[in-house]
Amino acid sequence: MIKRLMKSIREYKKDSILAPIFVTMEVVMEVIIPFLMAELIDKGIDQGNMNFIVKMGIFLAISCVISLIFGALSGKYAASASAGFAKNLRKDMYYNVQEFSFSNIDKFSTSSIVTRLTTDVTNLQNAYQMIVRIAVRCPLMLVFSLIMAFGVNHKLSLIFLGAIPVLGIGLLLIMRNAHPIFERVFKIYDKLNNVVQENLKGIRVVKSFVREDYEEKKFKNVSKDIYSDFVKAEKLLAFNAPLMQFAAYSCMLLISWFGARFIVSSTMTTGELTSLISYTMQILMSLMMLSMVFVMITMARASAERITEILEEKSDLANPENPVYEIKNGDISFKNVGFSYTNDKNKLCLKNINIDIKAGETVGIIGGTGSSKSSLVQLIPRLYDTTEGEVLVGDRNVKEYDIESLRNEVAMVLQKNVLFSGTIKENLRWGNDQADDEEIMRVCKLAQADDFIQTFPNKYDTYIEEGGSNVSGGQKQRLCIARALLKKPKILILDDSTSAVDTKTDASIRKAFREEIPNTTKIIIAQRISSVEDADKIIVMENGRINGMGTHDELLKTNAIYKEVYNSQVKGGDSDEN
Repeated sequence: MIKRLMKSIREYKKDSILAPIFVTMEVVMEVIIPFLMAELIDKGIDQGNMNFIVKMGIFLAISCVISLIFGALSGKYAASASAGFAKNLRKDMYYNVQEFSFSNIDKFSTSSIVTRLTTDVTNLQNAYQMIVRIAVRCPLMLVFSLIMAFGVNHKLSLIFLGAIPVLGIGLLLIMRNAHPIFERVFKIYDKLNNVVQENLKGIRVVKSFVREDYEEKKFKNVSKDIYSDFVKAEKLLAFNAPLMQFAAYSCMLLISWFGARFIVSSTMTTGELTSLISYTMQILMSLMMLSMVFVMITMARASAERITEILEEKSDLANPENPVYEIKNGDISFKNVGFSYTNDKNKLCLKNINIDIKAGETVGIIGGTGSSKSSLVQLIPRLYDTTEGEVLVGDRNVKEYDIESLRNEVAMVLQKNVLFSGTIKENLRWGNDQADDEEIMRVCKLAQADDFIQTFPNKYDTYIEEGGSNVSGGQKQRLCIARALLKKPKILILDDSTSAVDTKTDASIRKAFREEIPNTTKIIIAQRISSVEDADKIIVMENGRINGMGTHDELLKTNAIYKEVYNSQVKGGDSDEN
């Protein structure tokens, strides 16, 4: 885990090395200061030597200034190293997430990934800053101060050796019991993030159904769980302070008691006792700061494990060793295809699928909710891999292609497609970032989007709010269709993506497809018979299987499901509304 995380330090190695170096210099200067004070007291003040007092006073002032400079430099480089480390961590995680397949994202969930990119990285950033500075300073200060203390009076210094095991055992017990709680807390953070995310995305639904109280209660329950676990963890960590104070005050009392006796017996000077008390404070402060580092590392360890999971996760979709970059045409074949989201052959949602589609054909797919229509088409651009059988595009298995090349030739328009914040032009250029205004206008006319765009004051420069919240559902779908057409794909998949437009506009879109992109293979998933009745072939799906396949007229004669759907829409009089 540590080895993997250290790869994200990269260009901040220099800062990560300089911070401990300046910390070491700062510690050396701080350890020298009590020694200079002892000399000042014993050889200057006690003997009334003014010249020596002035000389040592200057040395002390210079030592303090140098220590201050080294401390400031160590703080600067530690801050730069930790902030840079966190920046690289976020970058590495985000880039790796971009490579994830849908199944990888399903494994972690969106809210969990967001928490790991934010809260967990912040925890690790704070811990790293303490590691390159405090975690270096404390052991060095402890060791150097012990050496100097033993040099002053080895008998009194034995008191420290009795305190260290007590503190070590206490800290170990605290860390061992606190770590599982922090692991649990960060998982609950994922739930909290999910609650907030769902609420904000569905705020219109929440308000329209007057469910604010329910959402507040849901948030309160998750927040209460975090509070309860943090209280448990903090109760354990609270033992750290009294343990440190007990050790510190015990050492101070014992050193003061025995030191006073040594001074009376003339076996120790006042300056030596003063320096020993200073070293005592340095040792105990080092131990106290070290305990804080352990607490921070305990919290960060859980975050580090969660971050490493993201960094080490490999997409279950990968390019072959020698990928094919050119897709010959839009031919599609499904050969004995079975598919499971869990890759379990006993839990297939698609079973024994066999389809042959020629380039340029229009294929309609009809089926009830849960019949796996969307699952079927997601195998074509290899958003998921088949569990059984194979999918061929251009007479080659999709697994043989370079993934990016394949997806560039397959454009998908989903029912719940997304528009991003930016102008209409910027959104459309996701399909082709080099497209000029004329080409953008052409595809918008094909998608029946130009008419409503012209009604906006800024036309194609109209700003789209996040998620397309300032355009209607039908307008959003038509913009997404135009964006897909701008790719000039060999295969165009419309997954119920005209559900929010009226039948007249739907018919105009299909007519434009027939006339303007005749060589593009078009797959249309729809709930309306009218959206697919003029297709070259129509596939009827039921429970993950093909229930029927043929033209509109053929299916009306041979397929009970298709006939039932047709009759319900036509005789129900709602063909224009569904």
